Amino acid sequence: MIGIRSGRRLRATSALGLALLIVPAFTGVANGAGQADVAQVRQATLKYRDVNAAIADGYVKFYKCTEQPGIGTMGQHYVKLPLVGDPAINALTPEVLVYAPKRSGELKLVAVEYVVTQADWQTAFGSATPTVLGQNMLFRAAGNRYGLPNFYERHAWLWQGNPLGLYNDWNPDISCLGNGDNGG
Repeated sequence: MIGIRSGRRLRATSALGLALLIVPAFTGVANGAGQADVAQVRQATLKYRDVNAAIADGYVKFYKCTEQPGIGTMGQHYVKLPLVGDPAINALTPEVLVYAPKRSGELKLVAVEYVVTQADWQTAFGSATPTVLGQNMLFRAAGNRYGLPNFYERHAWLWQGNPLGLYNDWNPDISCLGNGDNGG
């Protein structure tokens, strides 16, 4: 009887071990690592749910609440300029915190954004596209609405669901409440 139980336990343990080896092959190792990173970023930015904590840590209001009519809204950006000037990308210290205005006048933390200028990145790391949270950052050319030189960016909607996806720039579920850069 003991031998039968030991054999079953060994087969069950072996099957579990095999499943743990096979599942990542189908789900993608980057997805598993990316999810762990997302949880860590949420923990690292938890205190910034209060915009006053962000301001106290050196984040400053940047531009206007950003929107794209018919597509969605980004929100109001608060930028930590020394982080933007540093070409390194650290998922736990986002260059930008993104807030959605509330009818009460308060701001709700909805996303983080990672930003690096193309020139700074290429000087430090060469021509490869930067990545964060397992995602390629997106290139944005000079002549953009923000008045920035060529840069790379990537949003992560960690504090507000986004039907367009966790890493999409735009979120149709938030609004600038009439104070956006495109009148909305």
